[in-house]
Amino acid sequence: MIPCGQQSQLRVLVVTAVSAERDAVWRALHRDPRFDVLVGGVGAVVAAVNTTKALVGAEYSLVISAGIGGGFPGRAEVGSLVVGTEIVAADLGAETSDGFNSLEKLGFGMTRILTDANLAKCITKALQDAKLPVNTGPVLTVSTVTGTSETAIELAARINDASAEAMEGFGVGFAALDRGLPVLEIRAISNIVGPRDRSAWRIKEALDVLEAACEVLTEVLA
Repeated sequence: MIPCGQQSQLRVLVVTAVSAERDAVWRALHRDPRFDVLVGGVGAVVAAVNTTKALVGAEYSLVISAGIGGGFPGRAEVGSLVVGTEIVAADLGAETSDGFNSLEKLGFGMTRILTDANLAKCITKALQDAKLPVNTGPVLTVSTVTGTSETAIELAARINDASAEAMEGFGVGFAALDRGLPVLEIRAISNIVGPRDRSAWRIKEALDVLEAACEVLTEVLA
């Protein structure tokens, strides 16, 4: 766990899915040499592979999965931020007649990665102090983006306090875990998890709040 106020020597790898997210992060970081920003690709597998390559090639002390994502109704509204308390591979398991069984229930592995709690708390407070709308809670990693109310309700019922949904966090987090490194996930909310309606997505607004969050990040890690 990384103590508050002792982060100035951190070497940080930020992993985004696409170039638009990377560009927003870079604008905020002002090419701070403590940070590298990687476009890891869309989906947990490609994100894990590319994060692992980056971690093998250089020494880092913190990994952050950052980008836009969907927010769960009542937990994270469009234009807000979510700082993950844990990263959950929400659809990694098996469907049964009694419902969904995770890998833990099946006895085959793990689907949850805890983020660095102390640093997440520091960042959340700093975002609040900067008057940015921010929530905390589990960020779900899915292979298929939720597109119905039924799936959104099922996920929210199965994973307590589910706050946001994206596609890369667990891959990035597992690569960090494999190297013994702490991990964070920060999501800017572009849409509500539920029925798919591209016309309601606010991607530019989400990228703007992601940029604002990363400006604060440089201050927290100063």
